[in-house]
Amino acid sequence: MPLEHHPLNREFPQHHDALRKLMQGDARFASLAAEYEALDKRIYEIEDGRSAADDLTLQGLKLQRVGLKDEIAGLLHGAT
Repeated sequence: MPLEHHPLNREFPQHHDALRKLMQGDARFASLAAEYEALDKRIYEIEDGRSAADDLTLQGLKLQRVGLKDEIAGLLHGAT
């Protein structure tokens, strides 16, 4: 299975305008989005073998990413 990044614009293509609007006008949203993107990058680097982590750590990071994604989804849903 090929490795993939999970950027927010790919995860929420139907909310492209809302993503841009919230990134520019909502500091909390921008902070969550930045945290999500950094976490996604870290997960990708571990899966690609550029960073080391055990399976339990990787799974924990993925759960954090899902939690952030859920929180971001809620904010997006409220903005549309």
